Amino acid sequence: MADRCTSDSVAGDKADRRRRVGVTAFSCVFLSWSVPGAVDIARSDVPAGLKAAQLAVTIAYLVSYPIGTWLSGADRPRLKMWYVAVATALGLAAVWLDGPDYSLLLIYALALGAIMLPRRAAIVVAGGITAVAFVASALSPGGPDWGNLALMVALTIGITSFAKVGGDLKAANQEVARLAVAEERARVARDVHDVLGHSLTTVTLKLGLIRRLLETKPGEVERLIIEVGEAEQLSRQALSEVRATLSGYRSASLSAEVAGARAALASAGIAADLPRAVDNVLPQYQESFAYVLREGVTNVLRHSGATSCEVRLGESWLEVRDNGSAVVEDAGASRVDGGGAGLTGLADRLAEIGGRIDAGPVPGGGFLLRASVPRQVPA
Repeated sequence: MADRCTSDSVAGDKADRRRRVGVTAFSCVFLSWSVPGAVDIARSDVPAGLKAAQLAVTIAYLVSYPIGTWLSGADRPRLKMWYVAVATALGLAAVWLDGPDYSLLLIYALALGAIMLPRRAAIVVAGGITAVAFVASALSPGGPDWGNLALMVALTIGITSFAKVGGDLKAANQEVARLAVAEERARVARDVHDVLGHSLTTVTLKLGLIRRLLETKPGEVERLIIEVGEAEQLSRQALSEVRATLSGYRSASLSAEVAGARAALASAGIAADLPRAVDNVLPQYQESFAYVLREGVTNVLRHSGATSCEVRLGESWLEVRDNGSAVVEDAGASRVDGGGAGLTGLADRLAEIGGRIDAGPVPGGGFLLRASVPRQVPA
Protein backbone atom coordinates (compact mmCIF):
# COMPACT_ATOMS: atom_id res chain seq x y z
CA MET A 1 0.00 0.00 0.00
CA ALA A 2 2.82 2.40 0.89
CA ASP A 3 4.52 1.79 -2.46
CA ARG A 4 1.27 2.39 -4.35
CA CYS A 5 0.52 5.61 -2.45
CA THR A 6 4.08 6.82 -3.03
CA SER A 7 3.82 6.00 -6.74
CA ASP A 8 0.50 7.86 -7.05
CA SER A 9 1.95 10.86 -5.23
CA VAL A 10 5.02 10.96 -7.51
CA ALA A 11 2.83 10.65 -10.62
CA GLY A 12 0.61 13.48 -9.37
CA ASP A 13 3.64 15.68 -8.69
CA LYS A 14 5.01 15.04 -12.17
CA ALA A 15 1.67 15.87 -13.79
CA ASP A 16 1.41 19.09 -11.77
CA ARG A 17 4.96 20.02 -12.70
CA ARG A 18 4.27 19.45 -16.41
CA ARG A 19 1.15 21.60 -16.19
CA ARG A 20 3.02 24.42 -14.48
CA VAL A 21 5.85 24.26 -17.03
CA GLY A 22 3.31 24.47 -19.86
CA VAL A 23 1.52 27.46 -18.36
CA THR A 24 4.80 29.24 -17.66
CA ALA A 25 6.05 28.60 -21.19
CA PHE A 26 2.82 30.02 -22.61
CA SER A 27 3.17 33.11 -20.41
CA CYS A 28 6.65 33.70 -21.84
CA VAL A 29 5.17 33.62 -25.34
CA PHE A 30 2.53 36.11 -24.19
CA LEU A 31 5.35 38.46 -23.12
CA SER A 32 6.36 38.94 -26.76
CA TRP A 33 3.51 41.47 -26.98
CA SER A 34 5.53 43.82 -24.73
CA VAL A 35 8.84 43.56 -26.61
CA PRO A 36 8.20 46.54 -28.96
CA GLY A 37 7.47 48.79 -25.99
CA ALA A 38 10.68 47.74 -24.23
CA VAL A 39 12.64 48.41 -27.44
CA ASP A 40 11.08 51.89 -27.71
CA ILE A 41 12.16 52.66 -24.14
CA ALA A 42 15.72 51.52 -24.90
CA ARG A 43 15.84 53.76 -28.02
CA SER A 44 14.28 56.84 -26.41
CA ASP A 45 16.19 60.08 -25.96
CA VAL A 46 15.56 60.42 -22.22
CA PRO A 47 18.49 60.87 -19.80
CA ALA A 48 20.56 57.73 -19.20
CA GLY A 49 19.64 57.54 -15.51
CA LEU A 50 15.90 57.69 -16.23
CA LYS A 51 16.25 55.19 -19.06
CA ALA A 52 18.09 52.77 -16.77
CA ALA A 53 15.35 53.12 -14.15
CA GLN A 54 12.64 52.63 -16.78
CA LEU A 55 14.27 49.49 -18.18
CA ALA A 56 15.05 48.02 -14.75
CA VAL A 57 11.52 48.47 -13.40
CA THR A 58 9.81 47.43 -16.64
CA ILE A 59 11.94 44.32 -17.10
CA ALA A 60 11.49 43.35 -13.43
CA TYR A 61 7.74 43.77 -13.84
CA LEU A 62 7.61 41.74 -17.05
CA VAL A 63 9.71 38.92 -15.55
CA SER A 64 7.37 38.78 -12.58
CA TYR A 65 4.63 37.55 -14.89
CA PRO A 66 6.06 34.11 -15.85
CA ILE A 67 7.38 33.63 -12.32
CA GLY A 68 3.90 34.35 -10.99
CA THR A 69 2.31 31.83 -13.36
CA TRP A 70 4.70 29.20 -11.99
CA LEU A 71 3.87 30.11 -8.39
CA SER A 72 0.14 30.01 -9.14
CA GLY A 73 0.24 26.23 -8.74
CA ALA A 74 1.52 26.42 -5.15
CA ASP A 75 -0.85 26.00 -2.20
CA ARG A 76 0.35 29.13 -0.40
CA PRO A 77 -2.41 31.77 -0.42
CA ARG A 78 -0.48 34.35 1.63
CA LEU A 79 2.54 34.14 -0.69
CA LYS A 80 0.29 34.61 -3.72
CA MET A 81 -1.39 37.65 -2.18
CA TRP A 82 1.93 39.36 -1.45
CA TYR A 83 3.32 38.41 -4.85
CA VAL A 84 0.37 39.98 -6.68
CA ALA A 85 0.76 43.11 -4.54
CA VAL A 86 4.48 43.42 -5.42
CA ALA A 87 3.86 42.71 -9.12
CA THR A 88 1.07 45.31 -9.24
CA ALA A 89 3.31 47.86 -7.55
CA LEU A 90 6.02 47.19 -10.14
CA GLY A 91 3.44 47.59 -12.92
CA LEU A 92 2.22 50.91 -11.56
CA ALA A 93 5.82 52.10 -11.16
CA ALA A 94 6.55 51.10 -14.76
CA VAL A 95 3.55 53.05 -16.07
CA TRP A 96 4.53 56.06 -13.95
CA LEU A 97 8.11 56.00 -15.26
CA ASP A 98 7.35 55.04 -18.88
CA GLY A 99 4.33 57.27 -19.33
CA PRO A 100 0.57 56.77 -19.78
CA ASP A 101 1.07 55.33 -23.26
CA TYR A 102 2.34 52.16 -21.53
CA SER A 103 -0.76 51.72 -19.37
CA LEU A 104 -1.64 48.50 -21.19
CA LEU A 105 1.37 46.87 -19.54
CA LEU A 106 -0.91 46.54 -16.53
CA ILE A 107 -2.60 43.66 -18.30
CA TYR A 108 0.09 41.36 -16.83
CA ALA A 109 -0.74 42.41 -13.27
CA LEU A 110 -4.40 41.87 -14.11
CA ALA A 111 -3.66 38.34 -15.33
CA LEU A 112 -1.58 37.52 -12.23
CA GLY A 113 -4.38 38.67 -9.96
CA ALA A 114 -6.86 36.52 -11.87
CA ILE A 115 -4.84 33.30 -11.67
CA MET A 116 -3.32 33.70 -8.19
CA LEU A 117 -6.13 35.14 -6.06
CA PRO A 118 -9.53 33.79 -5.00
CA ARG A 119 -12.31 34.72 -7.40
CA ARG A 120 -13.78 37.65 -5.47
CA ALA A 121 -10.37 39.16 -4.70
CA ALA A 122 -9.32 38.58 -8.32
CA ILE A 123 -12.36 40.48 -9.63
CA VAL A 124 -11.71 43.40 -7.27
CA VAL A 125 -8.01 43.58 -8.20
CA ALA A 126 -8.73 43.21 -11.93
CA GLY A 127 -11.41 45.88 -11.79
CA GLY A 128 -9.08 48.27 -9.95
CA ILE A 129 -6.23 47.72 -12.39
CA THR A 130 -8.59 48.23 -15.35
CA ALA A 131 -9.78 51.51 -13.83
CA VAL A 132 -6.19 52.69 -13.34
CA ALA A 133 -5.36 51.72 -16.93
CA PHE A 134 -8.40 53.67 -18.17
CA VAL A 135 -7.37 56.80 -16.26
CA ALA A 136 -3.76 56.53 -17.46
CA SER A 137 -4.90 55.95 -21.03
CA ALA A 138 -7.19 58.97 -20.83
CA LEU A 139 -4.20 61.12 -19.83
CA SER A 140 -2.14 60.06 -22.84
CA PRO A 141 -1.79 62.52 -25.74
CA GLY A 142 -3.86 60.36 -28.08
CA GLY A 143 -6.72 59.83 -25.60
CA PRO A 144 -8.14 56.53 -24.41
CA ASP A 145 -7.41 53.43 -26.46
CA TRP A 146 -10.89 51.96 -26.37
CA GLY A 147 -9.96 48.80 -28.24
CA ASN A 148 -7.22 47.82 -25.83
CA LEU A 149 -9.32 48.79 -22.82
CA ALA A 150 -12.11 46.55 -24.10
CA LEU A 151 -9.51 43.80 -24.43
CA MET A 152 -8.52 44.26 -20.78
CA VAL A 153 -12.14 44.03 -19.66
CA ALA A 154 -12.64 40.87 -21.74
CA LEU A 155 -9.48 39.36 -20.30
CA THR A 156 -10.62 40.25 -16.80
CA ILE A 157 -13.80 38.26 -17.30
CA GLY A 158 -12.21 35.43 -19.27
CA ILE A 159 -9.13 34.84 -17.14
CA THR A 160 -11.00 34.99 -13.84
CA SER A 161 -13.59 32.54 -15.15
CA PHE A 162 -10.86 30.23 -16.46
CA ALA A 163 -8.99 30.44 -13.18
CA LYS A 164 -12.18 29.61 -11.29
CA VAL A 165 -12.77 26.51 -13.43
CA GLY A 166 -9.16 25.45 -12.96
CA GLY A 167 -9.40 25.97 -9.21
CA ASP A 168 -12.59 23.93 -9.01
CA LEU A 169 -10.99 21.14 -11.02
CA LYS A 170 -7.93 21.10 -8.78
CA ALA A 171 -10.11 21.03 -5.66
CA ALA A 172 -12.12 18.16 -7.13
CA ASN A 173 -8.95 16.21 -7.90
CA GLN A 174 -7.68 16.77 -4.36
CA GLU A 175 -10.99 15.53 -2.93
CA VAL A 176 -10.86 12.42 -5.12
CA ALA A 177 -7.31 11.75 -3.91
CA ARG A 178 -8.34 12.26 -0.28
CA LEU A 179 -11.28 9.87 -0.63
CA ALA A 180 -9.05 7.29 -2.30
CA VAL A 181 -6.57 7.45 0.58
CA ALA A 182 -9.38 7.19 3.14
CA GLU A 183 -10.84 4.18 1.33
CA GLU A 184 -7.45 2.47 1.21
CA ARG A 185 -6.91 3.08 4.92
CA ALA A 186 -10.32 1.62 5.70
CA ARG A 187 -9.56 -1.43 3.56
CA VAL A 188 -6.23 -2.05 5.30
CA ALA A 189 -7.77 -1.56 8.75
CA ARG A 190 -10.57 -4.00 7.89
CA ASP A 191 -8.17 -6.61 6.49
CA VAL A 192 -5.76 -6.36 9.41
CA HIS A 193 -8.69 -6.76 11.80
CA ASP A 194 -9.85 -9.86 9.93
CA VAL A 195 -6.37 -11.39 9.92
CA LEU A 196 -5.28 -10.62 13.46
CA GLY A 197 -8.66 -11.04 15.13
CA HIS A 198 -8.99 -14.69 14.12
CA SER A 199 -5.30 -15.64 14.31
CA LEU A 200 -4.66 -14.08 17.72
CA THR A 201 -7.84 -15.58 19.12
CA THR A 202 -6.73 -19.04 18.02
CA VAL A 203 -3.19 -18.51 19.31
CA THR A 204 -4.61 -17.36 22.66
CA LEU A 205 -6.71 -20.52 22.90
CA LYS A 206 -3.68 -22.63 22.06
CA LEU A 207 -1.58 -20.95 24.71
CA GLY A 208 -4.37 -21.38 27.26
CA LEU A 209 -4.51 -25.10 26.47
CA ILE A 210 -0.73 -25.35 26.80
CA ARG A 211 -0.87 -23.62 30.19
CA ARG A 212 -3.55 -26.02 31.42
CA LEU A 213 -1.55 -29.01 30.21
CA LEU A 214 1.53 -27.73 32.01
CA GLU A 215 -0.50 -27.33 35.19
CA THR A 216 -2.32 -30.66 35.07
CA LYS A 217 -0.35 -32.98 32.80
CA PRO A 218 3.24 -31.77 32.61
CA GLY A 219 4.39 -35.21 31.55
CA GLU A 220 2.62 -35.10 28.16
CA VAL A 221 5.59 -33.62 26.38
CA GLU A 222 4.57 -34.77 22.91
CA ARG A 223 1.16 -33.16 23.20
CA LEU A 224 2.75 -29.94 24.43
CA ILE A 225 5.19 -29.94 21.53
CA ILE A 226 2.33 -30.37 19.05
CA GLU A 227 0.31 -27.54 20.58
CA VAL A 228 3.32 -25.20 20.73
CA GLY A 229 4.14 -26.03 17.10
CA GLU A 230 0.59 -25.25 16.00
CA ALA A 231 0.64 -21.94 17.91
CA GLU A 232 3.96 -21.05 16.25
CA GLN A 233 2.57 -21.95 12.83
CA LEU A 234 -0.50 -19.78 13.41
CA SER A 235 1.70 -16.86 14.46
CA ARG A 236 3.83 -17.21 11.33
CA GLN A 237 0.73 -17.43 9.17
CA ALA A 238 -0.71 -14.30 10.76
CA LEU A 239 2.55 -12.42 10.17
CA SER A 240 2.58 -13.54 6.53
CA GLU A 241 -1.04 -12.49 6.01
CA VAL A 242 -0.44 -9.07 7.58
CA ARG A 243 2.49 -8.51 5.22
CA ALA A 244 0.39 -9.62 2.25
CA THR A 245 -2.45 -7.32 3.36
CA LEU A 246 -0.16 -4.30 3.55
CA SER A 247 1.18 -5.19 0.10
CA GLY A 248 -2.36 -5.44 -1.29
CA TYR A 249 -1.98 -9.00 -2.56
CA ARG A 250 -3.90 -11.01 0.03
CA SER A 251 -7.03 -12.97 -0.90
CA ALA A 252 -8.99 -15.31 1.34
CA SER A 253 -9.80 -18.94 0.49
CA LEU A 254 -13.10 -20.37 1.68
CA SER A 255 -11.79 -23.93 1.77
CA ALA A 256 -8.77 -22.82 3.81
CA GLU A 257 -11.01 -20.95 6.23
CA VAL A 258 -13.17 -24.06 6.73
CA ALA A 259 -10.05 -26.05 7.61
CA GLY A 260 -8.81 -23.30 9.91
CA ALA A 261 -12.20 -23.04 11.61
CA ARG A 262 -12.23 -26.79 12.26
CA ALA A 263 -8.80 -26.62 13.93
CA ALA A 264 -9.61 -23.50 15.96
CA LEU A 265 -12.92 -24.87 17.25
CA ALA A 266 -11.28 -28.18 18.15
CA SER A 267 -8.60 -26.34 20.13
CA ALA A 268 -11.32 -24.55 22.10
CA GLY A 269 -13.18 -27.79 22.79
CA ILE A 270 -16.18 -26.71 20.72
CA ALA A 271 -17.94 -29.42 18.72
CA ALA A 272 -17.83 -28.38 15.07
CA ASP A 273 -20.25 -29.36 12.32
CA LEU A 274 -18.61 -27.99 9.19
CA PRO A 275 -19.02 -28.73 5.48
CA ARG A 276 -16.38 -30.96 3.91
CA ALA A 277 -16.40 -29.08 0.61
CA VAL A 278 -17.24 -25.58 -0.60
CA ASP A 279 -17.90 -26.37 -4.27
CA ASN A 280 -21.60 -25.53 -3.93
CA VAL A 281 -20.78 -21.85 -3.29
CA LEU A 282 -20.61 -19.73 -6.44
CA PRO A 283 -16.97 -18.77 -7.20
CA GLN A 284 -17.67 -15.03 -7.21
CA TYR A 285 -18.87 -15.22 -3.58
CA GLN A 286 -16.25 -17.52 -2.09
CA GLU A 287 -13.69 -14.88 -1.09
CA SER A 288 -16.28 -12.67 0.63
CA PHE A 289 -17.81 -15.68 2.39
CA ALA A 290 -14.33 -16.71 3.56
CA TYR A 291 -14.10 -13.46 5.53
CA VAL A 292 -17.60 -14.01 6.90
CA LEU A 293 -16.68 -17.50 8.11
CA ARG A 294 -13.48 -16.24 9.70
CA GLU A 295 -15.25 -13.46 11.58
CA GLY A 296 -18.14 -15.72 12.58
CA VAL A 297 -15.87 -18.39 14.04
CA THR A 298 -13.75 -15.75 15.77
CA ASN A 299 -16.85 -14.37 17.49
CA VAL A 300 -17.88 -17.88 18.54
CA LEU A 301 -14.45 -18.43 20.08
CA ARG A 302 -14.27 -15.06 21.82
CA HIS A 303 -17.79 -14.13 22.82
CA SER A 304 -20.23 -17.03 22.79
CA GLY A 305 -19.30 -19.50 25.50
CA ALA A 306 -20.72 -22.09 23.08
CA THR A 307 -20.14 -25.85 23.14
CA SER A 308 -21.12 -26.44 19.53
CA CYS A 309 -20.91 -24.55 16.23
CA GLU A 310 -22.53 -25.37 12.92
CA VAL A 311 -21.65 -23.93 9.50
CA ARG A 312 -23.87 -24.31 6.45
CA LEU A 313 -23.20 -23.18 2.89
CA GLY A 314 -25.32 -22.55 -0.19
CA GLU A 315 -24.78 -21.10 -3.65
CA SER A 316 -25.22 -17.53 -2.40
CA TRP A 317 -25.46 -17.80 1.39
CA LEU A 318 -23.50 -18.87 4.45
CA GLU A 319 -24.62 -19.42 8.05
CA VAL A 320 -22.63 -19.75 11.27
CA ARG A 321 -24.78 -20.92 14.17
CA ASP A 322 -23.74 -21.67 17.77
CA ASN A 323 -25.52 -22.65 20.97
CA GLY A 324 -23.88 -19.99 23.10
CA SER A 325 -25.27 -16.90 24.75
CA ALA A 326 -26.41 -14.14 22.41
CA VAL A 327 -25.21 -11.44 24.80
CA VAL A 328 -22.00 -11.87 26.72
CA GLU A 329 -21.25 -8.83 28.86
CA ASP A 330 -18.89 -6.51 26.99
CA ALA A 331 -19.30 -8.40 23.71
CA GLY A 332 -23.02 -7.80 23.43
CA ALA A 333 -22.78 -5.01 20.89
CA SER A 334 -20.50 -7.01 18.63
CA ARG A 335 -22.67 -10.13 18.81
CA VAL A 336 -26.15 -8.67 18.63
CA ASP A 337 -26.36 -5.32 16.83
CA GLY A 338 -23.21 -5.26 14.72
CA GLY A 339 -21.55 -2.66 16.93
CA GLY A 340 -18.17 -4.33 16.66
CA ALA A 341 -15.68 -3.46 13.95
CA GLY A 342 -15.79 -7.05 12.64
CA LEU A 343 -19.47 -7.15 11.70
CA THR A 344 -19.30 -3.61 10.35
CA GLY A 345 -16.40 -4.63 8.12
CA LEU A 346 -18.31 -7.70 6.95
CA ALA A 347 -21.32 -5.56 6.06
CA ASP A 348 -19.04 -3.37 3.93
CA ARG A 349 -17.56 -6.41 2.19
CA LEU A 350 -20.94 -7.95 1.42
CA ALA A 351 -22.30 -4.62 0.19
CA GLU A 352 -19.60 -4.63 -2.50
CA ILE A 353 -21.17 -7.76 -4.06
CA GLY A 354 -24.77 -6.74 -3.38
CA GLY A 355 -25.13 -8.90 -0.26
CA ARG A 356 -26.05 -8.33 3.36
CA ILE A 357 -25.25 -9.53 6.88
CA ASP A 358 -27.89 -10.61 9.43
CA ALA A 359 -26.84 -11.42 12.98
CA GLY A 360 -28.78 -12.05 16.16
CA PRO A 361 -30.11 -14.57 18.67
CA VAL A 362 -32.31 -17.43 17.50
CA PRO A 363 -35.39 -18.90 19.21
CA GLY A 364 -34.49 -21.61 21.68
CA GLY A 365 -31.04 -20.16 22.39
CA GLY A 366 -27.89 -19.60 20.42
CA PHE A 367 -26.73 -17.08 17.87
CA LEU A 368 -26.89 -16.96 14.06
CA LEU A 369 -24.69 -15.06 11.64
CA ARG A 370 -25.95 -15.19 8.06
CA ALA A 371 -24.44 -13.74 4.90
CA SER A 372 -26.54 -13.79 1.75
CA VAL A 373 -26.57 -12.38 -1.75
CA PRO A 374 -29.98 -12.06 -3.47
CA ARG A 375 -30.31 -14.36 -6.47
CA GLN A 376 -30.64 -12.44 -9.70
CA VAL A 377 -33.73 -13.24 -11.75
CA PRO A 378 -32.86 -13.93 -15.41
CA ALA A 379 -34.26 -11.31 -17.77
